Amino acid sequence: MNRAQGSGIPGILRMLREYLAFYCGLGLLASVSLLWSVLALPLSLVLPRKWKKRTGRLVITMGFRTYLRALSIMGACRFDLKALDTLQGESPMIIAPNHPSLLDALMVISRLPNLACIMKSELVDNVFFGAGARLAGYIRNDSLRGMIYLAVEDLRSGSHLLLFPEGTRSNRLPIGTVRGSIALIAKEAGVPIQTVFIETDSAFLTKGWPFFRKPSMPVHYRIHLGQRFDPPTDVRRFTAELERYFQSALAEARLPPLSSTGAHAP
Repeated sequence: MNRAQGSGIPGILRMLREYLAFYCGLGLLASVSLLWSVLALPLSLVLPRKWKKRTGRLVITMGFRTYLRALSIMGACRFDLKALDTLQGESPMIIAPNHPSLLDALMVISRLPNLACIMKSELVDNVFFGAGARLAGYIRNDSLRGMIYLAVEDLRSGSHLLLFPEGTRSNRLPIGTVRGSIALIAKEAGVPIQTVFIETDSAFLTKGWPFFRKPSMPVHYRIHLGQRFDPPTDVRRFTAELERYFQSALAEARLPPLSSTGAHAP
């Protein structure tokens, strides 16, 4: 019955529409990122230092917001991100989401313009993202000591900091091992940690998902806020507590949970 329902002209048209939306989405992200990198290079030379971060972060926020809106219009994804809007204008803190997919950072950055982001060094050096990331003052993760120092300095200057507690996409469900760097940065900067939960009904772009493999559409994403923790005093104890909290909270996700097979099978 399912095969019959998906066959014929309507099924073929639906499949073609999904493939068109999928590849247009990938092309749009690459084009916008490359264009901004080209523009960011001269801006980094002419803008006063105090305006570089502000301009870079604002443009990236607006660009990602427009991109996610385009995905919604094309029918590729559905987003419910309004919970993040309540964090705008609040005092410095670490924004700590779980990390199921490659779209997670884009979703958070699209709602919070005063946000520093810790990035893999290869992305900071990437032709598509590098110049824009450097203009925005995003932080490389190739040196742990340097990363922590720059993150603390950015928080003390009044920014929010996006830091995934696992350090990478989840390698097991509901969450991978939480690293101690998040607790150490919060302790040194004296800022709270705001937990954020990203829920999805698809394994799209999770760990092990081939980048050019089209998912069933639309893919749904929902973000809601979790508990806000005070700056920790005991790094090791807090790291274990934070991992237990994520595991417990994500087990009660409102969207249908991913299966282990669906999340990791290519």
